[in-house]
Amino acid sequence: MMNFSDLGLSEKVLAAVQSAGYEKPTPIQEQAIPHVLARRDVLGVAQTGTGKTASFTLPMLSLLESGRARARMPRTLILEPTRELAAQVEQSFVVYGQNHRLTVSLLIGGVSFAEQLKKLDRGADVLIATPGRLLDHFERGKLLLTGVETFVVDEADRMLDMGFIPDIERICQLLPFTRQTVFFSATMPKEIQRLADQFLHNPVKVEVSPAASTAKTITQRLISSGSKPWDKRAVLRSLINDAKDLTNAIIFCNRKRDVATVCRSLSKHGFSAGALHGDMDQTSRMATLDGFKKNEITLLVASDVAARGLDIPSVSHVFNFDLPTHAEDYVHRIGRTGRAGRSGSAVSIATKADKKYIDAIEALTGDTIEWLGEKDFTSRSSDNDDQEQEKPRRSRRTRGKARTDSAKSTDHQQPKAETAPKPATASKSEPVQQQESGRKPGAARTERPDNNMRNNRNRSKDRGERQIIGMGDHVPAFLLQPIRPTKGKAENSNGTD
Repeated sequence: MMNFSDLGLSEKVLAAVQSAGYEKPTPIQEQAIPHVLARRDVLGVAQTGTGKTASFTLPMLSLLESGRARARMPRTLILEPTRELAAQVEQSFVVYGQNHRLTVSLLIGGVSFAEQLKKLDRGADVLIATPGRLLDHFERGKLLLTGVETFVVDEADRMLDMGFIPDIERICQLLPFTRQTVFFSATMPKEIQRLADQFLHNPVKVEVSPAASTAKTITQRLISSGSKPWDKRAVLRSLINDAKDLTNAIIFCNRKRDVATVCRSLSKHGFSAGALHGDMDQTSRMATLDGFKKNEITLLVASDVAARGLDIPSVSHVFNFDLPTHAEDYVHRIGRTGRAGRSGSAVSIATKADKKYIDAIEALTGDTIEWLGEKDFTSRSSDNDDQEQEKPRRSRRTRGKARTDSAKSTDHQQPKAETAPKPATASKSEPVQQQESGRKPGAARTERPDNNMRNNRNRSKDRGERQIIGMGDHVPAFLLQPIRPTKGKAENSNGTD
């Protein structure tokens, strides 16, 4: 077994690693670090939780000891798919680079541009960014990428899932041709392989475990549930209460709104829970994640924003409230537990409609997941608190419709009394006669409908009869008046001009 001192790292980096408490490198670190130090292009494939971040941060620190960054021209560039991963990599540089005087700049969304520009103006030795914010700075003319010596794409398969591949292709075209490129990923789909073939030059492929494999230290289980949301929430609470040696847990949901709903339900039942999803502002996301790391929050309900690369070594359990629609996401989710050789437990709640997702996961990982108890997909929820909580929401949505239906039923029970037509008075007929006085001979005369006709139409509508579209049989009198010629045309016709 090799030591860190056998990998060719500098003395400053070795001192920082020793102070951090690390003694032996992981297999991915043992194989990748020497190639990165030799400035070779590297394609690394390893399951999550094996120490891929240190595989490129440690050799980069050794390479950056010579030289100095210029304003707005970073020396190294690291792309991350999410803000949390970018912030975590920045923290790794703080820990491992404690003996270096390097400038590390973090470009992520949800943070002021002004603070980021200050660091760029001073010159960034290490630039850690998400693709969107990086391109924003470049398009504003605040960043030059022609001085990048080492380019790292971390969690490349997650970049593919989030639609960042076109942005990565554009960024690669902005970088110098002589750069060093490093790709790290837990899975290697065809699209990532094509991207690696396009932008990596004679790369060294480092693969310490089969692609899309799960750690053997993780115990995987499935449990059946009814399809209703409150059934799954009841099953989740029973799993948490019955779990052995649970110190903290991450609960994954497919949809952001379910994250908030499950978090409220757990808090209502006395659990210490926090929510984490992409629609939260960056300050709230970092505060929730920090509280979970400090054990101030026991249960973290999250979307897939927390499924990739987050290094929280002490997570004992992972619960899939929803099975992921992509089998690769399952590998990343359960990889939040059982990290660095520790044991972990992953339990997924499955409904009858999830069979195709289970088959895809087992086909990808090559493992058969055992079931807890019998496969009973009927409703087993005895606690109706959550059901009652959802009823007022439905009643509010249908309140307007119910009011309309009650009004219609009242109209049926109490029909309007028919009003006798009033005899036309001379005063009401005078305007009609005045209008007819200006008509030409032969013009059709249309009488105004009386009130009785209007009431009959209203009663027909109340009885549910066919509703007349448009004006029906009634045409207003002003529409039947002949078009009068303009004054100029009338004079020409009389020959007066």
